[in-house]
Amino acid sequence: MSKVPTREEAFALFKEYNQNESLIKHALTVEAVMRHFAELFGEDVEKWGIIGLVHDLDYEKFPEQHCQKVKEILTEKEWPEEYIKAIQSHGWKLCSNVEPTEKMEKVLYTIDELTGLVTATALVRPDRSIMETTVKSVKKKWKQKSFAAGVNREVIEEGAKMLGMDLDTIIDETIKGMQKVADEIGLKGE
Repeated sequence: MSKVPTREEAFALFKEYNQNESLIKHALTVEAVMRHFAELFGEDVEKWGIIGLVHDLDYEKFPEQHCQKVKEILTEKEWPEEYIKAIQSHGWKLCSNVEPTEKMEKVLYTIDELTGLVTATALVRPDRSIMETTVKSVKKKWKQKSFAAGVNREVIEEGAKMLGMDLDTIIDETIKGMQKVADEIGLKGE
């Protein structure tokens, strides 16, 4: 019998496997954006948030087995299969062969990389704030391949196609989701 975790349980588990401050901020960022998209789509905000929060659970300790080891860990903890599949699917074609098929999975797949680009864009602003970051400024940085070079822009584009959403809209909603936790993720500005 699977057991739906609480947000507190999920965050404690994440911190058990991840101590890196930037990974923790990334987890909180993706959680906030997933919650934001769940609200937009009238979906289960708690579930989407928890999946976003722990999506990189195995990344710090098992980078070579990212998206694989997580299945073992969460199966042992009796997490629901749909949570596990969603988490594994965010690494589709990169480190996982689990394809995102549900709306929640497609959003996670798309915004995981995008939050990295948005964060980097906010951090080069004079005020280092997400509050004034715009779609236009993110799109400008998007075109500079050397900027946030680790961000896989093809994944974001593919995710947008899967969702049938305009890229500008996805960027805008991602920024809005991140603004809700600007303090926690260190992007409130100076």
